[in-house]
Amino acid sequence: MTQSSTSYAEETSAADASRTSHHWLDRYFNVSRRGSSLRTELLAGIATFLAGMYIIVVNPAILSDAGIPFSAALSATVVISFFSSLAMGLYARNPILVAPGMGMNALFTYTLVLGAGLSWEVALGCVFWSGVLFAVLALFNVREAIIDAIPASLRYAITCGIGLFITFIGLKNAGFIVASPATLVTLGNIDISLGTFFIGLIVTAVLVIRGFNGALILGIAVTTLLAAPMGRLWGEEVVVAWQGLASWPDFSAVMKVDIIGALKVAYLPFIFVMLFTNFFDSLSCFMALAESADLKDANGNPRNLKRSMTVDAFASMIAAPLGTSAAQTFIESGAGVAQGGRTGLTAVTIAFLFLPFLFLSPLLSLVPSIATAPALVLVGLFMMAPIAKIDWNRFEDAFPAFLAIILMPLTYSITLGIAFGFMSFVLIKVATGKLADIKPAMWVSAVLALVMLVTAQ
Repeated sequence: MTQSSTSYAEETSAADASRTSHHWLDRYFNVSRRGSSLRTELLAGIATFLAGMYIIVVNPAILSDAGIPFSAALSATVVISFFSSLAMGLYARNPILVAPGMGMNALFTYTLVLGAGLSWEVALGCVFWSGVLFAVLALFNVREAIIDAIPASLRYAITCGIGLFITFIGLKNAGFIVASPATLVTLGNIDISLGTFFIGLIVTAVLVIRGFNGALILGIAVTTLLAAPMGRLWGEEVVVAWQGLASWPDFSAVMKVDIIGALKVAYLPFIFVMLFTNFFDSLSCFMALAESADLKDANGNPRNLKRSMTVDAFASMIAAPLGTSAAQTFIESGAGVAQGGRTGLTAVTIAFLFLPFLFLSPLLSLVPSIATAPALVLVGLFMMAPIAKIDWNRFEDAFPAFLAIILMPLTYSITLGIAFGFMSFVLIKVATGKLADIKPAMWVSAVLALVMLVTAQ
């Protein structure tokens, strides 16, 4: 056989192997059936990772206030994010990032440790037991029953409320909205930083409007480049700074959880509040993503719900032994969904993007908060679409929906928005004599919401 024939045969064999690999991925994740492509799924994974990668630094920063070493909390954050997102992709086959949740880490640090005086080891024990209870709920498929009981108006409202909440986070991170003693919030100082964010927002919006594949990623990259001269050529503060390349992972917090010490009657309210917060944050986020991206089954329910909830429970349970607060579904997954991610391949991509930061966490400094903020603002816009499906002329349904939507950003809490939405729905139905409209799971959810509010005070 001639050299050219051998070369041709090798190239053909390589091409066949590549097609076989692609076909296997396509079949396993149902990429083509979901109207997506391998390239789109990979780009979606990158988009979600860039929108949610702040957790690698923010979570350790909060947990370190509770006494957990920053480097140990960072390693735990990366490891739990990798395994739980990988499980979400391979087992539940949904394009969802699972990582230590914002709100859960604040509850851990500022309520359990600094507020109630628990050691961080015992507080991790409370996280573990809340995860065990979460797993029991997932095992008996309680969350699916709750979703069936939630009226459509509240499901749409939860999606819209979370969208507003995400937009608020993006605007706050960019300094576009700041605190004000006179008006609570107001416009931030009009300076180079704010101008950079606004230009990045407009550029990202134009890329989305023109249908660029990877628009959110490009927007993040463009905004980062625009921010690079700040503090060097203009402005007072350097926001894109090189802080080194590599660092060794720290596993000193692994298995430091005090499981037995957390089994005190006095700690039961803490376990319950953590369970409730994790339960409804994850539930609402998953519902919102399913609604906005049409990730539904033939019955109109969120796709692969039981498997996804099992992954959530798994992530919550193993977070404590690793040395971090509970992991949960991340609403920043909306960035990848908006990019076209529809399958578990997106989540698998996200998982593997976390691993290098066991060693390369200083590189996070290259993507400042004002660079990811435009993506968060636009994700909020995308998630507002279901607001048109709410029947605003039917006041008995519109009022609870409105409360859920408006209270999420105003209280800076997804959980509070849902709680007041649920309770107001039940109270209005009772007051108007329409008890048949309230399903059993809705009664239970409203009571749990009330208990949570009372316990948390």
